[in-house]
Amino acid sequence: MRFMVIEQFRNGDPKPVYRRLAETGRRVPDGVTYLDSWVDLDHGRCFQLMDATNRELLDQWTAQWKDLIDFEIVEVLSSQEAARLTTPERDLPGAASKDGRG
Repeated sequence: MRFMVIEQFRNGDPKPVYRRLAETGRRVPDGVTYLDSWVDLDHGRCFQLMDATNRELLDQWTAQWKDLIDFEIVEVLSSQEAARLTTPERDLPGAASKDGRG
């Protein structure tokens, strides 16, 4: 399962977060994989893309950081996965029409 983890740094201050990260690492449990992250231009929020075998593992991970960060966790799909799940096959590019003419 893939999750977007939106972190709001307490008091808008990322320094304590980066200090702990440097000292202890990300501290994710087995079953959670960090994929990538982005920080807004004000350095008040971080957006992390994570893989996890279940949501409860992310809850264990965020509990270690809740003194410094407020979290919002959203399960996400790639745009390609969402299109595949929501678009009838006949509407997908390259799909043959029902009459067989392409």
